[in-house]
Amino acid sequence: MVDLVIVGAGPAGLSAAIYAARAGLKTVVFEGSAPGGQIINTPEVENYPGIAKISGAEFAMGLYNQAAALGADIRFEAVTKIEGDAASGFIVKTARSEETAKAVILATGAKNRSLGLPKEEKLTGRGVSYCATCDGAFYKGKTVAVVGGGSTALEDALYLAGLCDKVYLIHRREGFRGEEKLVQLVREAANIELCIPYTIEEIEGEEKLSGVRIKNSEDGSVKSLEISGLFVAIGQVPRAEAFADLIELEDGYVKAGEDTKTNVPGIFAAGDGRTKKVRQLTTAAADGAVAALAAHDFIKTGGF
Repeated sequence: MVDLVIVGAGPAGLSAAIYAARAGLKTVVFEGSAPGGQIINTPEVENYPGIAKISGAEFAMGLYNQAAALGADIRFEAVTKIEGDAASGFIVKTARSEETAKAVILATGAKNRSLGLPKEEKLTGRGVSYCATCDGAFYKGKTVAVVGGGSTALEDALYLAGLCDKVYLIHRREGFRGEEKLVQLVREAANIELCIPYTIEEIEGEEKLSGVRIKNSEDGSVKSLEISGLFVAIGQVPRAEAFADLIELEDGYVKAGEDTKTNVPGIFAAGDGRTKKVRQLTTAAADGAVAALAAHDFIKTGGF
């Protein structure tokens, strides 16, 4: 039996691993894909205290290397189920193995939200993408569109503007929800055309994306845009559904306060996957630290 299992190796999970390992807990981290979570898709991080500018991928690898160097056992396996309790031990299962722990931190984060349109799934990887930094290079010199109104959509548009001939930014409202600095940069970019207020009505193309039909939210007018790539950046949805029979969820998020405690003794929640108002890199890292120290106290005191 190990002391602690952390589910997820994003900023919250890896921060928790760093604090747990430093506190002397035998810690296992399970991650179903790549370390770093959504932050690896951010080309430049400029709002983390003490670091003026760093790429999301570099930041993520720094966290990973630090946690591993401190002794955290990081395994690239997706957790499918958690059983048991604090008294007998939590059994954390993957498709390949299982681990028993005295406490668990859920740092499962969130995944990209889809538009829910016909052909979207079919054309994903054939013109439809959810990661500008991952796939943007494939569209160098071409015309693309970004849909969304938050900071991620604005960052994606700016990143693609440096690669593509033209970028349409489609948003359903006149105003943007993203950082004002980003809004200003987008408005100043010569090859970014704002399509506001518009929504995407149809994704066009058979074997690959050829365009989108967009509808004006105010007057109902419709027009087509010929594009080679569509980058969807309309937010995220939590990834805690696999644990719905174990812990209390609220709108899909793990219900937990700033102390990161869930309704199940010995299970804690950290990062974007828990109920909270602000979901930023700094709050994810803070959650990880709080959850790790709370788990440490729980284990050392019995917690009941």
